[in-house]
Amino acid sequence: MRDGVSASRVAVSAGPWATVLAFLQARLPVATDWPERLARGEVLDATGQPVSANSPAVPATVLWYWRGPPPEPRVPFEIDLLHQDEHLVAVDKPHFLPVTPGGRHLHETVLVRLKRALGIYTLVPMHRLDLETAGVLLFTVQPAARHAYQALLRDRQAHKVYEAVAPWRADLAWPLDAAHHLAPRPGSLMQMEEVPDAPANAFTRIELITRLGPPPADWLAEADSDLTAPPAAQLAHYRLTPHTGRKHQLRLQMATLGLPIAGDRIYPRLWPALAPGATPDYRQPLQLLAREIAFTDPLSGQPRRFVSRRQLRLAPQAQAAAGATA
Repeated sequence: MRDGVSASRVAVSAGPWATVLAFLQARLPVATDWPERLARGEVLDATGQPVSANSPAVPATVLWYWRGPPPEPRVPFEIDLLHQDEHLVAVDKPHFLPVTPGGRHLHETVLVRLKRALGIYTLVPMHRLDLETAGVLLFTVQPAARHAYQALLRDRQAHKVYEAVAPWRADLAWPLDAAHHLAPRPGSLMQMEEVPDAPANAFTRIELITRLGPPPADWLAEADSDLTAPPAAQLAHYRLTPHTGRKHQLRLQMATLGLPIAGDRIYPRLWPALAPGATPDYRQPLQLLAREIAFTDPLSGQPRRFVSRRQLRLAPQAQAAAGATA
């Protein structure tokens, strides 16, 4: 672990390379600075000792190294600590911050920030939230207890509640029990899709909290016209209770019902990814919030419940009551 970042691992495979440098340049060519990393002692063997560029590339030898992504712009929002004990850490995640390292995200992730702040290098997410989603996020602390907590999600023993702001439809009756068959969209690494006439595998109860009226003028002024409802559209504040945990379940089910969540850049239309180094429009967060998670603790048998303190920007009634925005 260095500065909250875990090392990556690669095993030397058989090939034409005679040295560690030649193997790394062939196996991981995206990194062009292997000579410099090896000279700085930033590639280690299985015993934790630095290896040199000319060390022999012995097949099955394990090497450890640290990723070196391009500089990351800081996400200008903080993680709020909701709870910490010897087994669990609960935080209130902001929008725009990924949960774990991946792709071009490394230091600007919830996991790395928490490891640095708390000094707990055994933290592992108990579940995941999309980069764009805010709200309650749990981490396990003790490796020995990790399976017991993660099994709560696998066995659907945790009660999760979300909130969203999306268009209002007068022709739908509330509450509504959404049931769809969701599957990866062929040819897309990002989107899921509904499969008609297939047995449902995604179930969510959708309840109306309150009607909100048209989007506020400042949201419309700042938004891409295709990213939010037109000026005449009416919005509503919804409570979403998922009974399953499919990828993008809430976002896709709402879009399938003609209720795309405000600020969604994936459904119903997939917008191009930001260029490397580009800064997101922080004024337009996805209006989806993980409000709470509750379960019976598998170790103590006691009830646990963690609730987000954040509020969605487009739910002004809730904001006025809580005095906060998300």
